[in-house]
Amino acid sequence: MKYSYFMGCQVPARVNYCDLAVRRVTKALGIELIDLQDAGCCGCLLRSVNSKVTLALSTRIMALADKNGLDLVVLCNSCFATLREVGNFLEENPKLLMEVNELLETEGLKYKGKVEVKDILQIFYDDYGVEKIRSELTKSFKDLKVAVQYGCHLLRPSRITKFDNPEVPHILDELVEATGAKSIYWPLKLWCCGSTTLPTDDKLGMSLARNKLMDAKEAGADCIVTTCPSCQISFDLLQPRIEKIYNEQYNLPILYYPQLLGLAMDMSPEEVGLNLNRIEAETILKFLK
Repeated sequence: MKYSYFMGCQVPARVNYCDLAVRRVTKALGIELIDLQDAGCCGCLLRSVNSKVTLALSTRIMALADKNGLDLVVLCNSCFATLREVGNFLEENPKLLMEVNELLETEGLKYKGKVEVKDILQIFYDDYGVEKIRSELTKSFKDLKVAVQYGCHLLRPSRITKFDNPEVPHILDELVEATGAKSIYWPLKLWCCGSTTLPTDDKLGMSLARNKLMDAKEAGADCIVTTCPSCQISFDLLQPRIEKIYNEQYNLPILYYPQLLGLAMDMSPEEVGLNLNRIEAETILKFLK
């Protein structure tokens, strides 16, 4: 199993332990990731300013994957949704595709639309398989209660992302429970983490994140597990700030799914970057049997 690999901007800049965990786990499973050389931003944050720039930036990334001849796996939910949307748009607008490819010719690139853009969860769930993952585990989480966080751009717009059921998703829940942990019900499971509102309305962004942290805590969660870097940042990196704003204490570990998976594969906390999380996450090790 071999894929082109694209981290996006957020992961290497702010939560590089997500990349560390992904590389460790995929290597152990025999999945080979080939880094895209010279890949830039997907342009997702520029859509409201200049949609053509976003179109060109995203197409360039997919053209690099086309050159490799490998499907493209991405870590960032926003990158995933943007790349899928641009790919779909170009398929429906061949004339525009020709114009974009003329720009890419200066770099010797051409987008042919032959590669599929996939989220890392699709690699684990669809390509590798839950049962096969379960067979690779040497440890199991017993009585660990997990609040599963998908992230908005993974599920919506559903006709573009085509990832799971946007109203009743199950893929990440099943992958979490493959490790022996329990995916619990929490009312605000599908609510936004607030990250996309932070640049324009910091107060609203903090409020949305706070509501979700409180909801997960009140539902009895021992931790939140996600694969969205933006959600990881909102809940883990910004949790101390939210606690200070609202004068509350959550002490809720936030794990990137490959961290949870790696621990169940008997990797050390340092191997999956658990020591790099902002909120101490070693507390979940007591559930590991």
